[in-house]
Amino acid sequence: MPKRTDIKKILVIGSGPIVIGQAAEFDYAGTQACLALKEEGYQVILCNSNPATIMTDPAIADKVYMEPLTLEYMAKIVRFERPDAIIPGIGGQTGLNLAMQLEKKGVLRECRVELLGTPSKSIEQAEDRELFKELCESLGEPVLPSMIASSMEEGLHAAQEIGYPVVLRPAFTLGGTGGGFADNEEEFREIMKNALVLSPVHQVLVEKSIKGYKEIEYEVMRDANDTAIAICNMENLDPVGIHTGDSIVVCPSQTLTNKEYHMLRDSALKIIRALKIQGGCNVQFALDPKSFQYYLIEVNPRVSRSSALASKASGYPIARVSAKICVGMHLDEIALANTPASFEPALDYVVTKMPRFPFDKFSDANNCLSTQMKATGETMSVGRTFEESLLKGIRSLEIGVYHLYMEKFDDWSEEDLLSYIAVGTDDRIYAIAQLLRLGTSVEEIVRISQIDAFFIRKMRNIVEMEKQVSKHPMDSSILFAAKKMGFSDRAVARLWHTTQSRVYALRKDRNIRPGYRMIDSCAVEFDSYIPYFYSTYETENESVVSDKKKVIVLGSGPIRIGQGVEFDYSTVHAIQTIKNAGYEAIIINNNPETVSTDYTTSDKLYFEPLTVEDVMNIVTLEQPEGVIASLGGQTAINLAQPLADLGVKIIGTDCAAIEKAENRDAFEKLLAELRIPQPKGKAVTKIEDGVDAAKGIGYPVLVRPSFVLGGRAMQIVANEDQLRHYLHTAVEIDADKPVLVDKYIRGKEVEIDAICDGENVFVPGIMELVERTGVHSGDSISVYPSFSISNKVKGIILQYARKLGPAIGIKGLFNIQFIVDEKDAVYIIEVNPRSSRTVPFLSKATGYPLADIATLVALGHSLKDQGIEELYPDEKKRYYAKAPAFSFAKLRGLDAYLSPEMKSTGEAIGYDRSLTRALYKALQASGMNLQNYGTVFATISDEDKEEALPLLRRFYELGFNISATKGTADFLKAHGIKTRVKAKVDDGSTEILDAIRSGYVTYVINTMDVRCEDVHSGSSQIRRCAVENGVTMLTALDTVRVLLDVLEEITLGISTIDKL
Repeated sequence: MPKRTDIKKILVIGSGPIVIGQAAEFDYAGTQACLALKEEGYQVILCNSNPATIMTDPAIADKVYMEPLTLEYMAKIVRFERPDAIIPGIGGQTGLNLAMQLEKKGVLRECRVELLGTPSKSIEQAEDRELFKELCESLGEPVLPSMIASSMEEGLHAAQEIGYPVVLRPAFTLGGTGGGFADNEEEFREIMKNALVLSPVHQVLVEKSIKGYKEIEYEVMRDANDTAIAICNMENLDPVGIHTGDSIVVCPSQTLTNKEYHMLRDSALKIIRALKIQGGCNVQFALDPKSFQYYLIEVNPRVSRSSALASKASGYPIARVSAKICVGMHLDEIALANTPASFEPALDYVVTKMPRFPFDKFSDANNCLSTQMKATGETMSVGRTFEESLLKGIRSLEIGVYHLYMEKFDDWSEEDLLSYIAVGTDDRIYAIAQLLRLGTSVEEIVRISQIDAFFIRKMRNIVEMEKQVSKHPMDSSILFAAKKMGFSDRAVARLWHTTQSRVYALRKDRNIRPGYRMIDSCAVEFDSYIPYFYSTYETENESVVSDKKKVIVLGSGPIRIGQGVEFDYSTVHAIQTIKNAGYEAIIINNNPETVSTDYTTSDKLYFEPLTVEDVMNIVTLEQPEGVIASLGGQTAINLAQPLADLGVKIIGTDCAAIEKAENRDAFEKLLAELRIPQPKGKAVTKIEDGVDAAKGIGYPVLVRPSFVLGGRAMQIVANEDQLRHYLHTAVEIDADKPVLVDKYIRGKEVEIDAICDGENVFVPGIMELVERTGVHSGDSISVYPSFSISNKVKGIILQYARKLGPAIGIKGLFNIQFIVDEKDAVYIIEVNPRSSRTVPFLSKATGYPLADIATLVALGHSLKDQGIEELYPDEKKRYYAKAPAFSFAKLRGLDAYLSPEMKSTGEAIGYDRSLTRALYKALQASGMNLQNYGTVFATISDEDKEEALPLLRRFYELGFNISATKGTADFLKAHGIKTRVKAKVDDGSTEILDAIRSGYVTYVINTMDVRCEDVHSGSSQIRRCAVENGVTMLTALDTVRVLLDVLEEITLGISTIDKL
């Protein structure tokens, strides 16, 4: 059927800020869907509160509302815009839940808005566990014995009926939040309590545990004409029991027999036909490895988290096709690169998805994996064999590992390793490899880990190849065999006890170079040329090198805390600008969740690890004019110098400038020449030097590694004992890895993103952070234009920026962070000679496309050439606030106290002519629970009590009950605030924790003296309890002040009639 002509305006709901379980995959899907609808001539209205993504760029939709994704705001937008239809299945669970709420509340009926795609009844059938079970049983499809529980008593009864072990799954939550396995009643009670709180409908599915079964996913597609296809299937390396987002996933499945493959495919197509799905859909199965018994685990009646991976793995644009099906088109009418969309893809390569965890940042967080997702991002790698694909995936992760080998397991005994692999962890495969090196049998590893023998044997192949390589140093035939299996030059160099450059020289001498194969969704059945490539050591090369001038842009790799989708935003803008400037734009990246790795974004896409070797192989083939390394975050910047050493031209900010900004001594010297002050500090390479430096500077001091991303391992220390502990445990300190010791100045933090063309500087906006120094800027609320700094301070900041850009040698974007003390003295904290996390936010707030301007500068077009002649344009008339979004509930054991180490996973925006309203909207959009009644529990450090007093009085005057630990309560009572005293956790009482768990506490305010920080203290238990029970927790008084401003704005006061 041709597309519908009776609808003109379509509303698309996005997925909001990035949190664990709902990341950039949905921004990629949403971007694809919006562009597909515009392509068909529809007017597209987009609602999404995430400023970091390309999806909320003005060019993606006809109108973009960056409002909080709540029923209240969505209803206002629907009533104002009066769209003809809504597409609910693109914005993950958030978008789907909102569309269903709009329908249930009658807003869609009132405004005559149609839900496109899968009918709401079908969505309900798939999402409601009981209805889904009934449907499966009516189709003769096996489902797990399960019962729905709405209370603890019902849950315990269900567990008794089904029999332990059981798995708990809260209804309508993201990424398995709140779920888990229970082997007995005690474990059940703990998980059930949390699960009931986290489910928006207070429903939890209690079902039989099938830990140890294989987990298989099918990505399927159906249109209104009942044409249904399987796009691809995927197999988890880990058995059931670990969230699919946290498992290594292989596509296509490697261990299924033909009978099993077709049995599950038929089941997936049967279920989506019964549900009348229209568009993409994800079906998850559990398969008994010892028989043909399988169970349907769940169906996602929308574009799911796995859809991005399936799209990139198969070359089939799932979200684009889904959007077109929603407007009435049939699969055979939708044209893809070389076939109609009704053609089922066939893959002749192996794709491996590797999850990227935040445990390198949070050593306190528990790294055991279960049904609750913990990964912040993922990489995808492609090879001709599983071994090659796995090894490429490992070196894409950027966790300091470049092979199936982790140094930490070198000294472990076989007994310890066998015990360790019984539980899924982020590093289990490296422990398995070490067991194989020790000669442990495949059967024993399979028995304990329950991972299929196929994968263990493949890992054994890698270990056997290591032995061959070790025995034959500098042997080119063995080198070729190792390269074909996916070994990196660095891995070979370690086994040969030589340098990576010698291995590279041998490869060059013997002409051992990779060829590039095309990701072709029809396995060469049709002639096609899709500019989407992966490397493999085979003779054939399908990447056609053109005569055009080329520029390579380095992507930012997997999403992690400190380096998120913001960098992909800059990368995509750069690619578009390079294309418009007449160059061939080539991208190298390995993140399947992002828009930059959609092969239609660039002229050529290489899906490869971002290592010197892999990038150099592509540079050798393509011979570009140069490489842009300043837009892919620290990942790309770190590659600039080694590439330059190999003769590659770095376009834009060059290596000398990067070194000047990032080398402490060079930077200090430059600041001294320019007479720009910075906090007193020193770079040290020995522990005793660090102690001496701190004595000279005076405590408290801020300590961090020299080259740092997202505040990793950054800490404020208040005495020598803390400093020694930090230097011994938190960082490696030596001549190559200096540690910075700086005076900690408490003041306002201010940040700018600027562009320098080598001579002139352009600063589009100055952002002021709500929280003072001591909280990482990525975790702070940021406001443009600034709200409290004087014009004099602004002038100083702009003059420093004007001096620094040319003096460092910046040609493109740079970011400067400042401290302003109480006397209005301005100090520089640091300069980042690259695109920063705040570029998308500032671009959208000011209206200046910073990444585009910076890319043109890098290509040789000055700011004046682009019509930009002023240093600082007029500030906007409304306020834009950026609030952090956290995923603390997903990472058990992580302390939620805000510090110089970044902890947020995403961000949301709020804007209004009133600063308070802008902040209110930003906090709402970030997921903070804003209630103007209830109980505030406070435990305040002695140094903060005076400052906290007026804030707690404001809560009291708003009608809140105040409760506190004894010291804080006595102080408040002495100043006329009625306060209930709660016994301290450190004294063995559970009174505070019980109150939080019971739901009596609305806000927890906890500040801590920097001199007595202890992760196992009562305060940390309170913070953890608040996070696990969904209670809003505040650890910075500046955030409390903003919250109160907001609550006072939205709360109507009460008074007697005679009060003036």
